Formats: sequence, structure tokens, C-alpha cells
Amino acid sequence: MSVAFTKEGDSEAFAADLPDRPISSHPNLVTPEGLAQIEAELTSARAAYAAAQSAGGAADGDRTAMARATRDLRYWSARRATAQLMERDPAKTVAQFGDRVTFEREDGRVQTFRIVGEDEADPAKGSISYIAPIARALLGKAVGETAPAPGGEIEITAIA
Repeated sequence: MSVAFTKEGDSEAFAADLPDRPISSHPNLVTPEGLAQIEAELTSARAAYAAAQSAGGAADGDRTAMARATRDLRYWSARRATAQLMERDPAKTVAQFGDRVTFEREDGRVQTFRIVGEDEADPAKGSISYIAPIARALLGKAVGETAPAPGGEIEITAIA
């Protein structure tokens, strides 16, 4: 079909129909820092929504900004409503949610990750989600224990 037969507003209408951000079916476990991050994102989403409304929202043609703000507000509201703050049990000496765990792989590589909630996970910054295969292999293990993990066996060398 020729571009001449399309409406200019079509791309705007498409952008306004943004799909919802997927919400995990796993429990929304969070560290204190993760909860603060969710609350900051929620505050930011509320501000973006208010700004989109004051700019005229859908009536003035900026439907994309309103749709994005509405979508983010729904997502962060749902994440805040389902957040379960997890406190570390100091009596336990095994890897727990929120711990920074150092382990050695069979090939000699040493890695350290903090086990956190899904929204705060960022492997490039040293944090992984508690549902990640490596995290599942580490949770409940003590220093010196080994566990099968993707890519071979790993041995826990430190928990902080």
C-alpha cells in the first residue's frame, strides 16, 4: 500500500496503544534498596502522568506520552502493591536473598553477584534475580559447598 493512502496520525495512534509491561508470575521479593527503587519509579511515573495530563494528554495529540505514563504507572503501582520486603536472617550462614555471593567456576573464573528481586537485577552491575539459574544454585548453600549450575559446577568462596 502506498504511503499516500495512510493517515498521518496512524503512527501516533499505534504508539498510543502501548502494550502493558509484563508482570512476572513469581513472588515480588525485594531488598530494602529494591523497595526504594520501586517507590522512586512509582513517584517518577506519577509525575510523568501528571505532566502528560497537564500538557493536554490525548486531547492535544500527545497520546504517546499519556499512554507511556499510564502504562508505567500501572506497572509500578502493581509492583509496589505486590512487593514483599525480605530481611536477611543473621542467624543463617548460608546464601540468602539479598546476599553478595562470590563463587568460583570449574574453569577458574571467580564471580560475585548480589541476589535480589527481579526489578533490581542488573548483571552488568553485579546483581542477579533470585529466579536466575545461578542464584537458585547458590541459595541455601554455605561457603565451601558446591552446586551444579549452567556451564558446570560452582563453589561458594564467600558470602557477604
